[in-house]
Amino acid sequence: MFESISFGSVSLPQAIRETTAKFALPVAPDLVPAGWPSPAQDYFDGDIDLNEHLIRNKPATFVVRVAGDSMIGAGISDGDELIVDRSLEPGEGSVVIAVIDGELTVKRLRFGTKGPELHPENSAYPVLYPHELSIWGVVTRCLHRL
Repeated sequence: MFESISFGSVSLPQAIRETTAKFALPVAPDLVPAGWPSPAQDYFDGDIDLNEHLIRNKPATFVVRVAGDSMIGAGISDGDELIVDRSLEPGEGSVVIAVIDGELTVKRLRFGTKGPELHPENSAYPVLYPHELSIWGVVTRCLHRL
C-alpha cells in the first residue's frame, strides 16, 4: 500500500496511490446492537467502498504504523495503523503526527498560553512543549486490530 521515503532522519510513507481497482465489502442493512441482540438478518444490502469512507484526499493521505503506548487513552495502541491526511489544517484537540527534533510522534495538539503543546493520552508520558513544531499531518482514522 505504501513505500518509505526519507525525511531527514525520519522514514516516511508515500501517499496512497490512485487506483482504478475498488475493494468493496458487503454491508448489512441494519445496525448491530451492542446491547441485547436482535434477531439476525441473513442478507446484505449492497457494498461499501472503504476508500470512500476512510480517505478524503488520496494524494495527501498516508498510513503510518504506531510504536509505543503514549496514546492508549485515545484508543491508539502499539501496532495500530493511522490514516493521516497532510492536507488538513490541525486544530485544538486534533490528533497529529508532529516532527520533533527530526523524529515523528503522534500526540494531541493543544494551544496553551505559551504556544502549542503536544499531549500524550497516557499519564506515564510528559506533555511536550516544543520550541519549534512542524505538524506533518492530521490523523483521521485509527485501524485497530481486535
